[in-house]
Amino acid sequence: LKSSVLAQVQKALALLASSLPHTPPASVVLYFEHHGDEAMFGIVGKDFVIIASDQQTTFSVIKMKDDYDKIWEVEGKLFAASGPSADAANFVEFIEKNIRLHTLRTGLPLSTKAAANFTRNELAHSLRKGPYQTDMLIAGYDADGPCLYIMDYLASMEKVNKAAHGYGAMFTFGLMDRYWNKDLTLAEAKDVIRKCIAELETRFVIDLGKYRCKVVDKNGTRVEDLYA
Repeated sequence: LKSSVLAQVQKALALLASSLPHTPPASVVLYFEHHGDEAMFGIVGKDFVIIASDQQTTFSVIKMKDDYDKIWEVEGKLFAASGPSADAANFVEFIEKNIRLHTLRTGLPLSTKAAANFTRNELAHSLRKGPYQTDMLIAGYDADGPCLYIMDYLASMEKVNKAAHGYGAMFTFGLMDRYWNKDLTLAEAKDVIRKCIAELETRFVIDLGKYRCKVVDKNGTRVEDLYA
């Protein structure tokens, strides 16, 4: 009897396998195409967080733009998003409007931790409906100092001192581990990011072009010249 049931199960699995497409869905292909050729770095310093990102957007093997800003300024915080530009822009704009709505309703701005957890919760809910293929870095400055959160498209999140997304992460986590310390000045943090970019330019097969850099501290957010 057991062997008969096993044979029936094997036959059903074979029929199921034969009905599946032989190539992965387009969304899966697009995920790997769009998430790979990017680089995004975040570092927590003594009294600030700095985030740098490449500025190119691509479709398949075609470069569409090289001046696209992937770091949004939301209620005094920085939201950096990589992935397909449509998913990244739609999701961050959705989060931005809801955080702003919360501030208007309550008169109280969200802390960076609260904003990051709200974002993670919305990304987790979307996994069961219409997933966003978006990896994120969220940075802010609160009463207890600067903080940085890393989040992937599956809505896993962690508070970290340094972070990277995209293929850039494969080449640069070692450099950030080596040079990071809790008392980094802004000049030292910019130097670490320049080292990461130089490593990519040396070893990575794709030229990611220009980078945009932003800083958040007790005075708010601002664009920072990485080479000044």
